[in-house]
Amino acid sequence: MASAPEHRRDQRVGVPLDDRGRPCPRAALGRRYGHSLHFWELDSGRHLQRVDLGDENQMVLELRPAHDPEATWGFANTVVNVEDLSASVWLWNREGEDFVVHKVITIPARPAQAEDLPPALQPFGAAPPMITDIDLSVDDQWLYVSAWGTGELYQYDVSDPFHPRQTASVRLGGIVGRQPHPAEPDVLLTGGAQMVEISRDGRRVYLTNSLYAAWDAQFYPAGIDPWMVKLDADTSHGGLSVDSRFFPHGSDFLGLRVHQTRLQGGDASSDSYCYRR
Repeated sequence: MASAPEHRRDQRVGVPLDDRGRPCPRAALGRRYGHSLHFWELDSGRHLQRVDLGDENQMVLELRPAHDPEATWGFANTVVNVEDLSASVWLWNREGEDFVVHKVITIPARPAQAEDLPPALQPFGAAPPMITDIDLSVDDQWLYVSAWGTGELYQYDVSDPFHPRQTASVRLGGIVGRQPHPAEPDVLLTGGAQMVEISRDGRRVYLTNSLYAAWDAQFYPAGIDPWMVKLDADTSHGGLSVDSRFFPHGSDFLGLRVHQTRLQGGDASSDSYCYRR
């Protein structure tokens, strides 16, 4: 995948960079990031299939296979559609010898005044949701989708993975209309819902707000004050509420950015089960 002349490429991760070494939004808008899913047979290392999601759907970022070792389906996301700034979640499933992929969730961009947007987004008059993480509960019933650009975390019932049903959402931070944490309602949060982790019982959901320093600076140019939140999830009927008692932030992280969360004893994304018959 060749980069445009004004960009160089980070050889470690194959990401187009600008002249200052930052991942470049123009590269995404120029359709220079990945937009395909690849399937391999692990026993032999043989590449089985490539499924192209369309080059308008940039950055296939996260993969969440079903935890059920008998299942042949899972979810992936794309960060941004360059035609309308929406973001999407896709379901893959095996049918016979082939894998098929369907778009099952679309989250639209949020209209905004240009003066409220960072320079990279001002020409578009909207804040893209930018799905930067998804997480699937251990029982494969609940899918959580974080929209880092708008600050929203969505909960979907995926007991029928072909037809996800939104059951709840919360909003914290965001590029525009920044939302506070209930523990400090007068303080508007910086950054947005980003990395998401689920406890093994599915009842606790944790969020952090930093994606990657170079992207943080471009989409949140005023800076990101680190925070971590806990949400209580209703695993019977669906629902999310912010735990006002849990809000490490700012000086709790000694100036560091916060990204991935891991839970002692295991969590939904650590516990992926594989076995041989």
